[in-house]
Amino acid sequence: MRLTPNHITVIKVLVHLVSLSFAANLVNLVLSGRFGADPVDGITHYTGLAALNTLAITMLISPIARFSKNGLLVRCRRLIGLYAFFWATLHMLTFFALDLTFNFSLLWTEILSRPYLTFGAISWLILFALTITSTAKIQRRMGAKWQQLHNLVYVALIIAPVHFYWSSKSELIEPSIYILLALTLLAIRWKTLKRIVVRPVFKRT
Repeated sequence: MRLTPNHITVIKVLVHLVSLSFAANLVNLVLSGRFGADPVDGITHYTGLAALNTLAITMLISPIARFSKNGLLVRCRRLIGLYAFFWATLHMLTFFALDLTFNFSLLWTEILSRPYLTFGAISWLILFALTITSTAKIQRRMGAKWQQLHNLVYVALIIAPVHFYWSSKSELIEPSIYILLALTLLAIRWKTLKRIVVRPVFKRT
């Protein structure tokens, strides 16, 4: 089925509804005490998984659009990417506010001393950079540099689940699944990745 602009509008509305329902569910879980006496771990896990899932969906948009020959579907990618940043920010703020009680000096110490936090911080910074440069106006202003910057999403896609894996104390099956998912999404884009990596090498030689 060929998508029309009206279909894209409906999809965007559904994205908002689903994302906000997950946010409402998080609030409900906290207020109802279903995360237990110490809800920090539960909130951290919930927001982290939401960020990973939303990022993965964002990366699925282009392959689905190509396979289905529905280029208009790409118009949904920015919105879903913004929600990925939203969840990643909630995930980061949970750690910063509830674990570190807004202690900036301790935050930098923790990030620099713990590799899994370093990877998490890098992932968040990448998503932040992509979010603030996601508008069409900035894309036109940056020109070719815009695509170079947004290629960093591939870095975030792989190090975010590695951050999850390293942060897991005992249960490693779930984060391993996300690493495999990330590798699969990268494999789908092997031609694009090859062009990104090989072309700069040839330019230098």
